[in-house]
Amino acid sequence: MGKQWKQCQTLFWGAPESLHHEIKRRLLLGRKVMTNLDSMLKSRDIALPTKVHLVKAMVFPVVMYGCESWTVKKAEG
Repeated sequence: MGKQWKQCQTLFWGAPESLHHEIKRRLLLGRKVMTNLDSMLKSRDIALPTKVHLVKAMVFPVVMYGCESWTVKKAEG
């Protein structure tokens, strides 16, 4: 596997054709944010639309950061 480096919280691999590891890492970061929001998302005191807004505002950006530069192969999609 090629060398890797982080830039603006995006992990780049020496072999640009394979972004499998970056996509997997992004999904894990999103899961970590979801875990941090767990108590709020399970709370009965917070309305469902507010919970949806929280996920869209805090989880989606973490997962999708830099996705416009991802090139997904048919085998990965």
